[in-house]
Amino acid sequence: MRVPLFDMAAELAPIRAALDAAIARVLDSGVLIGGAEVTAFETELAATTGARHAIGTSSGSDALLAVLMAQGVGPGAEVVTTPLTFFATAGAPARLGARVVFADIDDATLTLDPAAALAACSARTRVVLPVNLFGALAALPVHAPCAIIEDAAQSLGAAPPRGLAAAISFFPTKNLGALGDAGAVVTDDAALADRLALLRSHGARPKYHHVALGGNFRLDALQAAVLRAKLPHLAAWTAARRAHAARYRALFAAARIPAELRLPAADPAHVYHQFVIRAPRRDALREHLAAAGIGTEVYYPSPLHLQPCFAHLGYRAGAFPLAERACAEVLALPIQPALAADAQAHVVAQIAAFYSSSR
Repeated sequence: MRVPLFDMAAELAPIRAALDAAIARVLDSGVLIGGAEVTAFETELAATTGARHAIGTSSGSDALLAVLMAQGVGPGAEVVTTPLTFFATAGAPARLGARVVFADIDDATLTLDPAAALAACSARTRVVLPVNLFGALAALPVHAPCAIIEDAAQSLGAAPPRGLAAAISFFPTKNLGALGDAGAVVTDDAALADRLALLRSHGARPKYHHVALGGNFRLDALQAAVLRAKLPHLAAWTAARRAHAARYRALFAAARIPAELRLPAADPAHVYHQFVIRAPRRDALREHLAAAGIGTEVYYPSPLHLQPCFAHLGYRAGAFPLAERACAEVLALPIQPALAADAQAHVVAQIAAFYSSSR
């Protein structure tokens, strides 16, 4: 049995007619940048997330970049975040000239340890940037001396924005995916929303009158229309992911997998963008699963503080041992909504076979 990590065709097939209609609607309108589709999607996204405002952007990475720009992050400022995340989390503040300050993770949740984050703050800290990793909500530091902006690229639908704002990604494999790059920022702050709307269009207001130095961070109409067609299905897809996670837990319990294999922390708010296990013999297990036709992925093989482009920050191996150990153990299993029960049973049976043969 072949079980891919993600099957795009299986996700899109049931809604293909709605997607075709959305694309045709944009082509017939002749409006490809901005316009009614983007405005409507922003309204619908805000309602779905429970935020007062949603501002569409060209990608999740640009959502982070724009919201940090709107907060005045730049040279002389510091941004505290986790080393266990996708590159854009740290890349955005670094591109603005800010110093990235890392803090270690909570070993159970794999998200930024709030106590460690607070300890890493200084008088120069402008933003604490926790990441809702794999769809689980990160605990936020209490009484942070600065703004808290969530990197919610992987957690759409888990909760309304809990800090000043949350940056979302609609990369095609996300829980709500576009047909290319797209993103958004959601916030309850009207002034911030207005600033983001300005910055995403080169800081122009009106056209050709530039009152701020922004960028081209606009969400295009085609992606907005596609996302509008998919958004009504998000709740059902989230429920399916949660059901798959519960089935995995039951299957693993029945298989009596050794304690060295750790399942993700149980959290009712988790939207399971990924179902990530921890296995000390991860690479050997992954090879075994690949031979059995099962797709997996490692998110992420190296913590950001050890990436070459951040060498100037002065961190060394051992600086954040929990994040470093997690990078050596994490393995994402298939969990998309279209995943069949027998496919899940095959995944767990093959993992059990690996441990049985390697005892």
